[in-house]
Amino acid sequence: MMNRFFLRLVLLFLLLTSLLALSPMQRKDGDLRPTSVSGDGKILRRAKRGWMWNQFYLMEEYTASEYQYVGKLHSNMDRGDGTVRYILTGEGAGTIFQIDEKSGDLHATKKLDREEKAFYTLRVKAVSTRTNRSLEPETEFVIKIHDINDNEPKFSKAIYTASVPEMSSVGTSVLEVTAMDADDASYGNSAKLVYSILQGQPYFSVEPDTGWIKIALPDMDREVREQYQVVIQAKDMAGQMGGLSGTTTVNISLTDVNDSPPRFSYSSYQLSALESAQIGSVVGRIKAKDGDEGENADMEYDIVDGDGRDIFSIYTDRITQEGVVTLKKKLDYEQQRVYTVKVEVCNTNVDPRFLSFGPFKDTATVKILTQDVDEPPVFSQSQYVIEVQEDTLKGMVIGRVTAWDPDSTHHPVKYSIDKHTNRDRFFHIDVSDGSITALQSLDRESSKWHNISVLATEINNPQQMSRAPVLIKVLDVNDNAPEFAMYYETFVCENVKAGQLIQTISATDMDEPLDGHKFMFSLSFSNPNFTVLDNEGENMKVICIGLLILCLFRHGTELQPL
Repeated sequence: MMNRFFLRLVLLFLLLTSLLALSPMQRKDGDLRPTSVSGDGKILRRAKRGWMWNQFYLMEEYTASEYQYVGKLHSNMDRGDGTVRYILTGEGAGTIFQIDEKSGDLHATKKLDREEKAFYTLRVKAVSTRTNRSLEPETEFVIKIHDINDNEPKFSKAIYTASVPEMSSVGTSVLEVTAMDADDASYGNSAKLVYSILQGQPYFSVEPDTGWIKIALPDMDREVREQYQVVIQAKDMAGQMGGLSGTTTVNISLTDVNDSPPRFSYSSYQLSALESAQIGSVVGRIKAKDGDEGENADMEYDIVDGDGRDIFSIYTDRITQEGVVTLKKKLDYEQQRVYTVKVEVCNTNVDPRFLSFGPFKDTATVKILTQDVDEPPVFSQSQYVIEVQEDTLKGMVIGRVTAWDPDSTHHPVKYSIDKHTNRDRFFHIDVSDGSITALQSLDRESSKWHNISVLATEINNPQQMSRAPVLIKVLDVNDNAPEFAMYYETFVCENVKAGQLIQTISATDMDEPLDGHKFMFSLSFSNPNFTVLDNEGENMKVICIGLLILCLFRHGTELQPL
C-alpha cells in the first residue's frame, strides 16, 4: 500500500515537471520578435520562424485509461481559423504518438518503458489546408521518457561459488558480487544500490557500496564446518524504504590449510605375524588421523625405538596414508615370541604459520606377536660329508646325521634315505638315530663318491619333512699290486756289446698315490748276462749281460715276477 502511494507521488511530480517544461512551446513567436528602426524613422518588425523547441518529457509506465498528454505543437502562422494542419513523422508517429492535426495537441497512445527506449525523435511540419503547402520548414524534436523506479536490481549470477582458506583473518576478501539496475542512474536514486547480507552472519559481511564479501569471524575452522551459504541483497533507492531489491546466493567453501597435527587414535596397537612369513611381507597396517586433506594430510611413519627395530620396518602408503609394517628379518617363534616397536608419525608439509597448533607428530607403541607354525625338522648341517675306507666291512657304521623338530612340541623324528639316490642299496640309515651303515663293500677304484639324500620326517605329521644331502667319499687303501705297463718281449743281437741298453720297462698301480707311485725294480733271479738299473722308481733300464727274468716291487707289496 505504501509503495503504491509513493509511486503516485512520483508520477504526479514528474507530470508537473513535464507540464512546466512545455510552457515555452505555447508562446507565440510575435511576443518574441525583436524590433529595429529604419533610416526614415519607421519601426520595422522582422518576422521569425514560427517554431521554438525544447525537449518534451513523458512519464514511463503511464497507467491511466486516457491517452497521456505530451504537449502542444503550435506555429505562429496558425490564426486559429482552421487553415493550418499539423503533420507528425518520425519514431512512433501514428502508432505510439498521435497529433491533433488542427490543434497540434500531442498524445502518447501506449504505455512506454524507458528501459526499452529512452527517447524518441520526431519531426513536425505545418501545412496549409487550402494549398497543402508547407507554411514552416519541417522541424525535429525529441521526447525523452522520464524514468520511474520500476526495475529491481538483478545480480549477474543467481548462484555464486567462492572459496577462502580456513583460519583467514577478519577482513579477508572472499568475492565481489555485482548487481545491475535498469533504471536511469543519472536521475534520482532509482539505480543507486546498497548491498546487505541477509544470511551468513556472523561469519561473513558485505561492503554496502562495492558488494565485496569479507571474513567477519576469526579462526574459522574447515574441520569444524566447511560449507557456508550466504544470501546477499542489493536494494535501490540507496537502500531507503520503498526501494526495490534483488538477492543472490553465494556458496562459500573453506579450503584446507595444515592446521591439524596427525594423531594416533590409540596409544598402542597389536599385530601378529607367522614365523614362516617371508622377508618383505606385510605384517599389518596402522593409521594416524589428520583432519586436513590433500598434501596437508600427507604423513610419514618411522620406527624410532624398540627391540623389533632391526626385525621390522615401516613405510607410508601414499594412497591411504597408512603406515605399513613389513618384515625385515626372519622370525622364530621358539627364539622370541613378542616384539615391541615405537612408531612415530609426522606431517611432511608443515606450515610455519600454525606451528603453535602442534607438535605436528605423534607416537604409538606397536606390539607384534610371533605365531607358531608347525615347521619341518631341521638338520644340524645343511650338508654332510662322510669319509670311509674302501676296505670297511659290511654293516659297519660310517657316519651319522642329526635332525630335530624346531617347534615347541618337539615331535620325534624318523630318518630314511631317498631310494632314488640309493638304487644299488649301498647304504642303510637307522630310523631312530640317523646312523648310516655300509650294506656292501666299497671299492674306490669303481666309485670314489656316493651321493645320497637323507630325509627327516615328523612322526606325528609325515607332511613335515626335510632333506639333507650326504656326500660319502671312499678313501683309498693299498689293495692293488703294481703291474707292468705292457708285455715286454726284447730281442738282442748276438754281437751286442756289454753295457749296452737293450730295454726300458715301466709299471702302473690302480691305487691312489699321495705323492705319485714309487716302484722298485729287480731281477727275479741272478743272471750274469744282464743287469737292471732303477731310474728312481719310475722305470728301469735293462743292460745286456745275458738272459734275464724281472721282478717288480712297490713299497709295501709283494714281488711280482714277469
